[in-house]
Amino acid sequence: MLARFVGVLLMGLSMSHAAQAGTFGTVGIAPLEEALTFARDKAGTRLILVSSYQGRQVTGIDLTAAFGAVDPIALYNAKGYDAIAAVSGDEVTLPVSELGLPVDLTASHIAAGTNFPEHAEESTVEDGPFLFAKEVEPTPFDAPIPAGEALLDYEVELAFVALAPFDISQAPAEAGLILCNDVTDRAKLMRNIDASDVTSGKGFTTGKSAPGYLPVGNLFVIPRDVRAFAASVELFLWRNGGGAQKARQSEAIWDFDELVRQSAERQDVRWDFEGREVGLPIHDGIVPARTAILAGTPDGTVFQGVDKSSMALGAWDWIAGGWDRTLVSHVVERQIARERDARRYLQPGEHVVISVDRMGEIDSLIVE
Repeated sequence: MLARFVGVLLMGLSMSHAAQAGTFGTVGIAPLEEALTFARDKAGTRLILVSSYQGRQVTGIDLTAAFGAVDPIALYNAKGYDAIAAVSGDEVTLPVSELGLPVDLTASHIAAGTNFPEHAEESTVEDGPFLFAKEVEPTPFDAPIPAGEALLDYEVELAFVALAPFDISQAPAEAGLILCNDVTDRAKLMRNIDASDVTSGKGFTTGKSAPGYLPVGNLFVIPRDVRAFAASVELFLWRNGGGAQKARQSEAIWDFDELVRQSAERQDVRWDFEGREVGLPIHDGIVPARTAILAGTPDGTVFQGVDKSSMALGAWDWIAGGWDRTLVSHVVERQIARERDARRYLQPGEHVVISVDRMGEIDSLIVE
């Protein structure tokens, strides 16, 4: 325990130093023999094969001029890896601020909960990992995140992206990768969760699918070997310049193949979401192209389980005559009230940055 505490402390110091040093706006780009890295402008009319991302600028070959293409998945499926890697042509430079969504994705996603052991520990979930559906349109890397009345939490994640429809009985050989922030309203999640069976996934779609709750990275990456590449990715998230989350994707419990296998086992599960039933985006055993599979978040989220004082006070509320609601409901409302007073969750004006070598960045301002 002491060793872990010291490690987390050092991680926070080193990440904070990186933020203060002004390294945001610079990330490493994988060599072409390892991965193709794509970016697009905000209008979605220019596709770039990125070779450099430094000083808040990206530089690379203009693939729209070379191939007439504006979508990386369509281009990849038409031309293949080697033809794109070998392209020559006009080199262009764009400010990072002019980048938009690097690829078109669906609005229905497969997401994993507690897929990193230390996040499961901090969340006090013992029986994970588990899956749930996330139903929300992706937003660009610099889109604001609305706080509203939410207990707003962040979750840096790596997402696998289907390049073509695939049979859920076996993971495809190829996939794309993109960063995302699996934004969560912890109040709504706690009010809808099944406390007796958290890993059922009940309530997670509701707590994680509001508009603006899926900002994605400004780069889209198609590795030559997606499994090896993903395992080497090191995730980072900063809150207001201070380090909050850090982990290698290789620390995840379920890798890509296991995420697909577990999805196959749960393809018939349904959850309530805003008065309708939703399931994982699997139709007649097929996962649609452009579906994202969110691979879980490391520890360091704002949520750290339910406080013992909330449990005690909620139990007292119930014993004292609050039998019109369940004991769990009383505990949840005590926890929500406690957190609103403490203001530990993301507040308007705060800044969340995800910056990951070879994967790009997400730069989010929290708004009302």
